[in-house]
Amino acid sequence: MSPPDPVQEFFSIGEVCELTDLKPHVLRYWESQFKFLNPAKNRSGNRVYQRREVELILLVKHLLYSEKYTIEGARQKIDEHRKNADLKSAARGALAVETLEALEADCRELLQQLDPTWSPDGRA
Repeated sequence: MSPPDPVQEFFSIGEVCELTDLKPHVLRYWESQFKFLNPAKNRSGNRVYQRREVELILLVKHLLYSEKYTIEGARQKIDEHRKNADLKSAARGALAVETLEALEADCRELLQQLDPTWSPDGRA
């Protein structure tokens, strides 16, 4: 039995964009709006995101896109989570929701490929 693959702890902006389905300019803008999103930079000046920052990005995405908060509202909600000491669990919850939504979209796409007459609303 081979040892498990090591868990990746640092991500480039390209990898974060792929993981979160966001554009680089969106991430850079959010960095200016959310002070806790402040990735380190390597010797070349490229952003290097830690795993916890990726989780926070997913939380911000969830608050803005799914919950329909404004940027100010998302800031307040995150501050609320911080004060209640449940920021990590909120970020993990957003990751779970994001994962389920992606799986659901993949399943719909697969069903459509298997049966072109299938539709998500149940009508053929």
